Amino acid sequence: MTHLENKVIFITGASSGIGKATALMLLERGVKVFDFSRTNQLSDEVEHQNLVSFKGDVSIEADVIAGFTACLEAFGTVDILLNNAGLGLVSPDLSNTDLETFERMMDINVKGVFLCNREALKVMKPKQTGHILTVISMAGQRTNPNAPLYCASKFGARGLNSGLADQALKLGIKVTDINPGPTDSNYWGDRQVPREKFLKVEDVARVIVFVIDQPDYMVVREINFDNMKFLA
Repeated sequence: MTHLENKVIFITGASSGIGKATALMLLERGVKVFDFSRTNQLSDEVEHQNLVSFKGDVSIEADVIAGFTACLEAFGTVDILLNNAGLGLVSPDLSNTDLETFERMMDINVKGVFLCNREALKVMKPKQTGHILTVISMAGQRTNPNAPLYCASKFGARGLNSGLADQALKLGIKVTDINPGPTDSNYWGDRQVPREKFLKVEDVARVIVFVIDQPDYMVVREINFDNMKFLA
């Protein structure tokens, strides 16, 4: 039996990219995975007794509440939350960027993290244990002239989690920011970017699993990593 076996993780956006890679690695370790995704469902692709999928949008309060209720009905608890769902839209000319672009990114990248954190805390506080992780990215630490709104949303999520970490630590709950550099995923769409210099989704998933698998007494507040080729 591994340290993680029979733990329950609630993952947003587990149907593709980093979320999917992490879910598959954790299923191999005996973790029970609850996939909360807006579009495709991981369970349509993967059959596993420890996998349950639920369709919902992290920016809609009723969906998030329903998702956590469904997770509790399926697995009885939530030990780990992985805020992975995110939206990244470029805004190279702020003077010609519409309000909808700003609001949608803030809804997913900040409001969604708040809503999921809140519901996870309701489960974790009575137990005085738990782990909340958020895939923020290095965009929460360094700005990008082509995506200032995306960076703003990631800076916002990082600020939210920083304050939460201080609150939650007193309750026995760990909070971790996962900050990868550019990662080769569907996020980029058909944009012309040097994907060969980017991290792979499996690289990020391994880091997430590493952080989750640390002893209960150890807390990793944030972890930053990049592909050396991208930095060179």
